[in-house]
Amino acid sequence: MKLFFLLLVVAALPTMASESDALAISSIIQARHLPYGTILDPVYATPDSDEIVSYSRCGDSALWTGHYLAAESFRYKVTGSPDAFANIKAAIAGLKSLADVTGNNLLARCIVPLDSPYADSIMSEEKANGIHTAAPWFWVGNTSRDAYSGVIFGLAVAYDMVTDSSVRSSISDLVTRLVDFVKGHNWNVVMPDGSFSTTFLLRPDQRLTLMQVGRHVNSGHFSTDYDIQKVLLSLTVPAPIGVDVDSNDSYFKFNLDYINLYNLVRLESGGPVKALYEQAYSILRNHTRTQQNAHFNMIDRELNGPDATRDAETLTLLDQWLQRPKRDPYVNLEGVLPSCNSPDEACDPVPVPQRPPTDFVWQRNPFNLMGGGFGTIEGAGIDYILPYWMARYYGVIASGDSVVSAATGIPTVSPESMASYYGSNMSTDTAQPDSLPLPTTLAGISVQVQDRAGAMLAAPLFYVSPMRINFEVPAGIALGQAKFTVTNGAMR
Repeated sequence: MKLFFLLLVVAALPTMASESDALAISSIIQARHLPYGTILDPVYATPDSDEIVSYSRCGDSALWTGHYLAAESFRYKVTGSPDAFANIKAAIAGLKSLADVTGNNLLARCIVPLDSPYADSIMSEEKANGIHTAAPWFWVGNTSRDAYSGVIFGLAVAYDMVTDSSVRSSISDLVTRLVDFVKGHNWNVVMPDGSFSTTFLLRPDQRLTLMQVGRHVNSGHFSTDYDIQKVLLSLTVPAPIGVDVDSNDSYFKFNLDYINLYNLVRLESGGPVKALYEQAYSILRNHTRTQQNAHFNMIDRELNGPDATRDAETLTLLDQWLQRPKRDPYVNLEGVLPSCNSPDEACDPVPVPQRPPTDFVWQRNPFNLMGGGFGTIEGAGIDYILPYWMARYYGVIASGDSVVSAATGIPTVSPESMASYYGSNMSTDTAQPDSLPLPTTLAGISVQVQDRAGAMLAAPLFYVSPMRINFEVPAGIALGQAKFTVTNGAMR
């Protein structure tokens, strides 16, 4: 029997999702996903094997290293963990290596030692992006706007979450190098042969984000240029977002929009320019708000403040993420879920546990019914730790076992209201009742409430999972301090 005790005032305190899961994912990333300083995903010999035979997704290494840096930075701000601080410094060093290896501050997609046992397979997978040699390394070119956006996002978050002067100096230097390179090439990303891999010319929102973050970390170098650029470009910022929301094709574009507008909006002090940025963000948010995206929800938390419904949904989505496979088996839900528009597109967002495996689930179309691979590539799990630590930072999840109002998320509950208890490893199952009346035991879980008068009452249960229990506060409970005891009869 496993007991959880809480002492609180008529119900509850701040909240917490599964920190143990987040820390375990960070440990796995350190052990298996950073072989050369930036994020890569291991490829195993078979779906059931633990033998790493190669690494994959090198082309998006810069992008996900930036997201990983952001996750560890939020973690450090919340916990002060020395491990998180070490991970931050290592991730910044990894990103710096992507700018160093090219010799001119161009950002590489990824970097791998020439003598790596996986070099040949990585080169083969990435040959379409161009393989460049800078002994003892090779690096992958054809650098995308995704890569720049992800790196700048991570560096901006780290700058604000970490006060260490040496870390901030490193960030300022690297952002300056990256932005100056693109700006100095007329907002084009120029490869060693003189070709353009991409351009920011048609994306005023992204150009301004680069300058905005540049100004934030190196004001003396970028402030004047940013002030000029925002006068020239701010009126056009909503236009490309309006084009993006015309369809869900190339869904990753919405992740780029969110991470860019996160910095563009929050770092603008106010006035008509900020109103234009906020207009662009509203266009984006209105299109995606119902698409069940924990990552987008947490960015919205920063830009629009608390929202009980959205924040409760985020916690549910994080619960559900933990039910996803860690590798990439092929998934085909055609005929399993109703389809609309096309045979491979669901009518409603696919439940998170069933969505096809991918590198970062929140950048993939939530209506997709098919996808995945052969079950041999392990995802890094950054799509869990980033929204998780953002939720901790923004107060959607607080540390320690806790109970809150399920409707408002605040640390007060009343008799016959719905409450949520947050902890970790409370159940091995996820369950909800099939019918009324609500049971007082569900999947082995029961909740007893002892009020200040000493009365012990059983709470009816709506939902249980490893990190959350939803229950009704028993009628007739005395107001004041109460103790909640969660018992799992299956854990003995």
